[in-house]
Order: sequence, then structure tokens, then C-alpha cells
Amino acid sequence: QLSCLVKMVTLDGIPKDLDSYPKELLLFLSPSDYAGTGSCVQYVASVGQANLDVLQKESPQRKQLLLEALACLRIPGTQVNEENAEILGGLVCDLGGESIRSSGGHLLKQLAQCGSLLPEQEEAIRSVLSSGNTTFGPPETWSALTLNELSGLIPVLDRSILQKIPE
Repeated sequence: QLSCLVKMVTLDGIPKDLDSYPKELLLFLSPSDYAGTGSCVQYVASVGQANLDVLQKESPQRKQLLLEALACLRIPGTQVNEENAEILGGLVCDLGGESIRSSGGHLLKQLAQCGSLLPEQEEAIRSVLSSGNTTFGPPETWSALTLNELSGLIPVLDRSILQKIPE
């Protein structure tokens, strides 16, 4: 339905008021389509706020959206800083394990919001949290407040991490 709606809305070109439409429409456009109404960074931020589950996880469309977003933000490798993580929003849920590892704790806030994670992503999250090189520190220092902040990632924690958390 959204795909059809995009075709109807863009029959006479990209409307100048594109931002007034549901953000999910942007999932069916590219940053170059959006260029007339704003920058690619605005496009990525809007896509990051959209319900990405409209597209199947690991679908070619979602992979392409992530590639375009990384190109727009000029992220050449796998390391994503905190500012770019905020802009990417929900697109962080599609980053691979290597990006999660090399970005340290910068992605944890967004990853906690992901509906589902791949095993590779879960392993990378465990690796980052176990390292202690995040704002949360090592699991041995976590409190109830820390666990509250990590609530979306608790299902990812394994026995080796859980055993280190003080009672």
C-alpha cells in the first residue's frame, strides 16, 4: 500500500511538503528523490524514525536504505559515532556485528529499541557490554539503574554476563 501511495504522491514529482506525509513513505524513496525537500541527513534522520518493520528485516530494500544512509553520513568503515547513531535511529538495527563491535557503546541506546536482532548482532552486543568500555562500565559495577537503562538488551545478555552483575 505504501509503495502505491508513493507512486501516487510522486506522479508530478516530489512534493515540497513531503515531510508532512508519514515517514514510512520515505522507505520507498532514495536520498536523491528527497534532495528537493531537504538534505540527505534530514532524509536519513526521518527514515531512522520511521517504522522500518514495514520492510522485512534483511530485505534488499532495507539493506539499500542502510547503504545509502552510511554513504550520506560519510561513514566509510564500520565505526559509527554517537552523533551518527542518533541520526541513523532505527537503521542501527540493521548494522552488522562488526559495526556494533567497532562502535563500542555508541549504538547500545538504539539497539535496545530494536524489535529483533540477528545472532551476529547479539554476540557483538555481548562482546561490547562484556568489555566494560561503555558508559555502563563492566557488568561487575552495574546497578538496578543500569539494568533499567539496558532493559531492551537484557534478553541478549548471556550467563557469563549475568553472573558478573552484583545482586
